[in-house]
Amino acid sequence: MPHLHIEEFKEINFPQKDNEVSFNFIANNAKHSDETLISVSVEEDDFFLLVKEEENKNLLKTDKLTRPASIHNVHKALLAYADLAKLNVISSNVPQKQKNIHLEEATALKHISYFADNFPDATEIRIEVGFGSGRHLIHQATENPDVLFIGIEIHRPSIEQVLKQITIQNLDNLLVLDYDARLFMELIPSNIVGKVYVHFPVPWDKKPHRRVISTSFIQEARRVLKVAGQLELRTDSENYYAYSYETFIAFNKTTLHINKNKDIAISSKYEDRWKKMEKNIYDVTMINEEDSPALSLEGDFSFSDVKLSGDEIVKLHKKIQKFDGGFIHFERAYKLKNGVMLRLSMGSFDRPEHLYLIVDNNSANYFPSLPLKSKSNLLAHKFLDKVLHG
Repeated sequence: MPHLHIEEFKEINFPQKDNEVSFNFIANNAKHSDETLISVSVEEDDFFLLVKEEENKNLLKTDKLTRPASIHNVHKALLAYADLAKLNVISSNVPQKQKNIHLEEATALKHISYFADNFPDATEIRIEVGFGSGRHLIHQATENPDVLFIGIEIHRPSIEQVLKQITIQNLDNLLVLDYDARLFMELIPSNIVGKVYVHFPVPWDKKPHRRVISTSFIQEARRVLKVAGQLELRTDSENYYAYSYETFIAFNKTTLHINKNKDIAISSKYEDRWKKMEKNIYDVTMINEEDSPALSLEGDFSFSDVKLSGDEIVKLHKKIQKFDGGFIHFERAYKLKNGVMLRLSMGSFDRPEHLYLIVDNNSANYFPSLPLKSKSNLLAHKFLDKVLHG
């Protein structure tokens, strides 16, 4: 993760702009004086820089929750703040060089709002969850120019690697998204996807609730797939294979194809390594056989007037409130110049949304963007609105 180690943090006047970088406001952790957030806008990205006090120095880096997919924009923000505040930089891993020319030209990386506002229309759509090096995704997009591919990944070097290849190979049928695939599935219209690829997901043996394959993920996959559409799981983990098979087969009606050590047209470098080690590769393919009802989500994310005082909102720090269908965790509270801010995790227990909420003059707004419009998030929003209303 790009960062600067600085001798001493210095606050600038807000708001302030340096070329393409805008510094909007500062937020101080209400319970821990060693943490500060700085609101930044670069191009179309809105995110926070995080200042963390350490022994004899300070760390300036991007906030993990709001970090944009463009590492280059993070680099710009870090260097711009250091320059404006005249910080004494002790050490840095932020390159001074310009953005890669292929990334300058890349337009395939989309924000979640691109899909939420108006989901792309295509004859066939295929989705790959966690594309890693992108070898399989790029191969499929090249071999199927009439199919729209959506690749989902949260590992930034992998994202930039694929964006470069999209530009070099001039692919116009591939979009990339940095987002939680489990949440993304909830906004896809029903019956439009031909295939969902989940190749070599992280096994999460010690944290099974974080696995991509789950009852809810399979339910969403069945809804979004066309008749005869397929959900393809490919894994080298015997534990993950056994767990996934049991999860698939628990459905009242399901059609599965099981393969062991099946050769496919393209494989990742890791799969090549595992084959040399004579490690088994398992495939579980679910075939969808039914049309699903159209996706229907009622409600919005508007707030009533906030009745709680700033001090009362700060006291929500660390509290967890549960309701039928989900929860809200008030993870942290921050003080602003003219208000307060909360860091939240909310929605369903196995795929929560993470974001900030700013309360200013009895008005509440999510930051940096609205939650994904899903059933669990809408329920969480209604509950949150009641909490803030007092």
